[in-house]
Amino acid sequence: MTEPEASQPILLLVDDEPVNLQILRQILQHDHRLLYAKDGPRALEIALTEQPQLILLDVMMPGMSGLDVCRRLKANRATETIPVIFVTALADEQDEMKGFEAGAVDYITKPVSPPIVRARVKTHLSLVRAQELRATRLQIVQRLGRAAEYKDNETGLHVMRMSHYSAILARAAGFSEAYADDILHASPMHDVGKMGIPDAILQKPGPLDELEWNVMRTHPAVGAAILGDDSSGLMQMARRIAMGHHEKWNGTGYPQGLVGDDIPVEARIVAITDVFDALTSIRPYKKAWSVDQAVGLLQQESGKHFDPVLVAQFIGVLPAILEIRNMFIEGP
Repeated sequence: MTEPEASQPILLLVDDEPVNLQILRQILQHDHRLLYAKDGPRALEIALTEQPQLILLDVMMPGMSGLDVCRRLKANRATETIPVIFVTALADEQDEMKGFEAGAVDYITKPVSPPIVRARVKTHLSLVRAQELRATRLQIVQRLGRAAEYKDNETGLHVMRMSHYSAILARAAGFSEAYADDILHASPMHDVGKMGIPDAILQKPGPLDELEWNVMRTHPAVGAAILGDDSSGLMQMARRIAMGHHEKWNGTGYPQGLVGDDIPVEARIVAITDVFDALTSIRPYKKAWSVDQAVGLLQQESGKHFDPVLVAQFIGVLPAILEIRNMFIEGP
């Protein structure tokens, strides 16, 4: 069966020579939806309006060269992520270096080999697909986090602040930018399990009784069940955070009573950032604590509720934390 055209990857082919465009068309037409441009300005226009998944671009064109086109694409936020493969007769190492410096991801020399063109296009479309899947996972995480907010007294700004706090603390603890980025996007899921808690308990204006607390304490396990066993590293981190953010360093937390380093480090990070932001925020049932009061509580609970090393690192980056707090401050 023929794949519907709408589901085929869109490629933009750019060359001032019609013969070269015809050769590429014959190589790629069966598995891709093809767009064509014979000069730089037209290529930029099509890239902006059609958002192709990949651009195959000639270097030597009259007027605006392929290098100039690539630089313009990378300078525009609307087109900067579209990968560009140069297809050119320039085969010198210096020419290739100029192409990569302009922002290209690959370099194919003319005359082109059909198997090489197909293989390179397939490789880079696979990378595009991987990026799209990651973006989709991020959107799912963010939407589930927003869904959890509708069930609780927390606000979207709380989730924004504590997730940025978590990324700052992760960097302070020596983790990579990639890890910090993952915890930024995974931490908003920490309370997703509250979607499984009855409203009568979750929104009760007064203190909970023992039976109600027992139900409330199930929300980490409910959250972990909602997030499941997805193979994505991001979703796995979100699951560990949901399951572990109410564990305590001394083993008195829930649901598993984990102790010390047995608690996943991202859950230990979120435990600190979540409590700090909750304490320093106004809620219908309480006034906001001062920053000094909240820091005092973290210090008091260091080695008991919280990882003592992470508490010290959190205090060490407090100026950056307060910048985020002021950026996402809530009104009265």
